[in-house]
Amino acid sequence: MTSRPRVRDIAADPILALMLALGFSSGLPFLLVLGTQAARLAEAKVPIEAIGLISWVGLCYSLKFLWAPMIDTVDVPWLARALGRRRAWLLTAQIGVVGGLVALGFANPARSLFGLVVRAAITAFAAATQDVVIDGWRIDSAPTERQGIMAATYNFGYRLGLLAAGAGALYLADFYSWRTAYLVMAALMIVGIGAGLLSPRLPERARETDTSLAEKFVEPLTDLWRRFGPLLAAILLLVALYRLPDFLSGVMANPLYIDLGFSKSQIATMSKVYGVWIGIAGAFAGGFAITRIGLMPALLIGGIAAATSHLCLALLAATGKSLALLALSVSVENFAGNFAGAALIAYMSSLTSPAYAASQYALLSSLFALLGKFFGGLSGFAVKEIGFAGFFACTSTIALPVAALCLLVWAKQGEATRRRAEVGVAE
Repeated sequence: MTSRPRVRDIAADPILALMLALGFSSGLPFLLVLGTQAARLAEAKVPIEAIGLISWVGLCYSLKFLWAPMIDTVDVPWLARALGRRRAWLLTAQIGVVGGLVALGFANPARSLFGLVVRAAITAFAAATQDVVIDGWRIDSAPTERQGIMAATYNFGYRLGLLAAGAGALYLADFYSWRTAYLVMAALMIVGIGAGLLSPRLPERARETDTSLAEKFVEPLTDLWRRFGPLLAAILLLVALYRLPDFLSGVMANPLYIDLGFSKSQIATMSKVYGVWIGIAGAFAGGFAITRIGLMPALLIGGIAAATSHLCLALLAATGKSLALLALSVSVENFAGNFAGAALIAYMSSLTSPAYAASQYALLSSLFALLGKFFGGLSGFAVKEIGFAGFFACTSTIALPVAALCLLVWAKQGEATRRRAEVGVAE
């Protein structure tokens, strides 16, 4: 099977069907505590400074590695005995997301902004925990050679979740109310809950029970160092830089479109609807490329393409309002960014050990998100100094260090593989 599953491929493979549903469940809460919620706060006349600060509830996604080791080692009381450790954690997190979304639906930002922030933080924490469990399940459910197709299918479901939480929630809020929008989104979580309950109970690996909490955090890192040695520094730097362009455009693309005079409807249609489907195509292309040309070549191509796609945004900024250039920018950036995303997911999955799958993957995914969000918060200062065109032209040069690191890691990991093979033959 290729890494571009068709509808009948997913229907014929229960694991892919479950991965699609879990991807949807993972993507659904993300915009409801970030982008979509920002639109709700702006409509309620919340000061822009407060809207920016509230967006930091999304740091739960970046800090999930702090509690991920608990998911690998600790059972949820009562539920774990009936469902198994992974499924018990998954159901617990999903119930938390549902409760948080319902609570947000009944929040009133004009009356109690603090109450909304608390509810959003709880929702984000539960959603980030759900992501940890789903990542661990994905890695454990398929061998390495199938991680490309699993990543592409997850990305497909995730993008469908973003589409529902982005365009879908905005349309519901426009025609009905914000409360209706959030309650409907909470109801849609039944897709992920059902997939979690229907997923097979995976074998649980025996782990030491007398380890300290500190050891639970140190062991995953020690394992990575033991397997990669000094090369781990280059690997972590590559992961940290790889999706930086995506985070920067995520912060500054919409302000650019508004500055050029595009209407909110034009931006929503192009970015939230059309752009999502282009992104899905890019994710499947990334998974297909992994199958055809290998993981590291696909990672190299994706890293270069994602960064250089910012040249289209620079061209749009320099040219002025043009629907044709807007379509080109959205198309190129979404396709390249999601191609790179699928490649990075598969690469980070390949770095993990089965015994530490959830905690190691959470650590790696948190690393690239932390750096991206840090620089994303500073990007407005850069735009003020050099303008949108200069900013996106500069960010396109991130392709250079990413390409250099890809080539370095590729070469070094290849050498290590050859040495292990030679030792095996000699023995």
